[in-house]
Amino acid sequence: TGMLDICLLGTGGMMPMPGRFLTSLAARLNGRMMLIDCGEGTQVTMKMQGWGFKNIDAICFTHFHADHISGLPGLLLTIGNAGRTEPLKLVGPQGLAYVVEGLRRIAPELPFPLELIELGKDTPNPLRLGEFEVSFCQADHMVRCYAYRIDVKRRGKFDPKKAEALGLPRPLWGKLQKEGAVEFEGKTYTPDMVLGAERPGIAMAYCTDSRPVDRLAHFAKGVQLFICEGMYGEEEKKPKALEHKHMLFSEAARLAKFAEAEELWLTHFSPALQEPAEFLQNATDIFPNTLLGEERKMTTLYFPKEG
Repeated sequence: TGMLDICLLGTGGMMPMPGRFLTSLAARLNGRMMLIDCGEGTQVTMKMQGWGFKNIDAICFTHFHADHISGLPGLLLTIGNAGRTEPLKLVGPQGLAYVVEGLRRIAPELPFPLELIELGKDTPNPLRLGEFEVSFCQADHMVRCYAYRIDVKRRGKFDPKKAEALGLPRPLWGKLQKEGAVEFEGKTYTPDMVLGAERPGIAMAYCTDSRPVDRLAHFAKGVQLFICEGMYGEEEKKPKALEHKHMLFSEAARLAKFAEAEELWLTHFSPALQEPAEFLQNATDIFPNTLLGEERKMTTLYFPKEG
């Protein structure tokens, strides 16, 4: 591994518009996929993007407003039609089982089981979802809402000095790295004994439907890509953003700046925001490397170059 594909599937908030689907994101790692949110139109835009449906192992929901989850029943049926039989994980705030049960009334028969994970204080954080390591952080919205972060960790480099100090014979060094553990003279040796410090990995974070609270900046610290809602472009919409607990372009940019992210994509645009580009400068003045999200905007994140 050494690359994570990210595709923003839909960038609309509240209602779909011609050319703008509701909120959803796809991530692909080692041939497996996960989604964050599944708004109306998700399966249409996914079909256009062409990654297939069968390999989706998890869908994480930020919260249960309709524009983030109403695409689920149709997508589940399509995943079933693609021939999936292995379990699919659904992750979200408390109330997930209740919401999914309601939506399942129109998709009662699926060829694969669903495994539900309701986030709470006892949930492991990060979570392991198939190939993915996913962390979560509570956002600040009208209902309980979570931001998500995907990390692809990277082991330290093999350190010959450590192996020599352990008295491990050279022929066993390669075997230890490949197999994960070796026995020698009655002792078990594991890779952590011969590896240097963990190296910087790949990281991206996704936050939508929230006020720009400090904890989100800490949560997204140092990510290569931060995808964040920009519900409103104009500064004059501040009272509205406060009332509905959403963000302005400038507030998302400030979060990205505090988080020291490498790049920011804005998403979850208000239906009234016909031309987000008109207000992009409100973000770039604060965080220059800000881009507007658009349907099926894609990037591949790689392990950072060393040295």
